[in-house]
Amino acid sequence: MTTEDEMRSLIERYITAYNAFDVDGMLSAIHSDIDFQNISGGAITATASGIDEFRSLAEQSRSYFSSRRQTITNLAVDGQRASAEVEFEATLAVDLPDGPRAGELLRLTGRSEYEFRDGKMIRITDFS
Repeated sequence: MTTEDEMRSLIERYITAYNAFDVDGMLSAIHSDIDFQNISGGAITATASGIDEFRSLAEQSRSYFSSRRQTITNLAVDGQRASAEVEFEATLAVDLPDGPRAGELLRLTGRSEYEFRDGKMIRITDFS
């Protein structure tokens, strides 16, 4: 069982690595059987099942931004789950189809939910 302090530490390590575009650092905090979903506006926009798919998705997403910062504004832990309110700010490196253009600044708020197993994150769901 992962303690609350261990969960908070894993989340902080993951977010720090995410902000630094450090895919290996992100992977160090997640379980090999990771289940990841990104949900935006109620629609699933990205998924990854297992560490290889997650690595591929994380490496691909690095190219979308010239800078990015996710900041946790509130974190609540309940058993082997945690929920974080987040602020996200990023500068796009590429034009998005039917969306913002390269160089534009994105600012979003959302929530990330985490589940833990064997001392690692087994599920991450991002909502924006």
